[in-house]
Amino acid sequence: MTFRPQTTALVTGGSRGIGRAICQRLASEGVDVIVHYHRNRAAAEEVGDMRLVQADLASPTDIERMFASLDGQPLDILVNNAGVWKGSPLGSTSLEAMNEIIDTNLKGPFWVMQCALPLLKDGARIVNISSVAARTGVVGRSLYGATKAAIDSLTRSWAAELAPRKILVNAVAPGYVTTGMTAEHFNDVATLQRALDRHPLGRLGTAEDIADVVAFLCSDDARFITGQCINVSGGFVL
Repeated sequence: MTFRPQTTALVTGGSRGIGRAICQRLASEGVDVIVHYHRNRAAAEEVGDMRLVQADLASPTDIERMFASLDGQPLDILVNNAGVWKGSPLGSTSLEAMNEIIDTNLKGPFWVMQCALPLLKDGARIVNISSVAARTGVVGRSLYGATKAAIDSLTRSWAAELAPRKILVNAVAPGYVTTGMTAEHFNDVATLQRALDRHPLGRLGTAEDIADVVAFLCSDDARFITGQCINVSGGFVL
């Protein structure tokens, strides 16, 4: 892959799981990575020798503070990865849970994008982490799926809106991925088997599977791709 010299990336939710893999993959290509984390600074420090920034992405004020701390650092890459994966069963979802999912998964990326815009160089790359849940019915997790469908919509609109600046905006939609976030869910053997049965390639995804595609979209090799949502799910959605 080809990256421009002295490329700087900001990755939200970079302290664990898919975000961590993205940070490390970009760093392996010589990219200077800024790692955003919410609560676990120790985990963020373990990602590598990278600059750290902290914010609760459900809080616009926190997001504004985070960007102020960058002191005008120009950005070549923005990866909107941070999000929460929580249930929202009809009839028993609290107002607090609803707000957390929507504020973090939808309002957060929008406000991050708005705050990042003055720092983004012309020709920058933006990659939003979506989900196959945006395209399928998800029992008990309808709000999560709805926020990811919204991310797909934002991706297309932002691609059109930022095209005059040659800023490319794409999304990556993972299927089930083995991370700390999903570990408890797949501790149940029957649940794990049902998930495997829906994957034609016979395995769940890894964080590295997703990070490789994100890195491609951030590289010059993807210079004529914008407004797309790439399904990276091992055939979970065909």
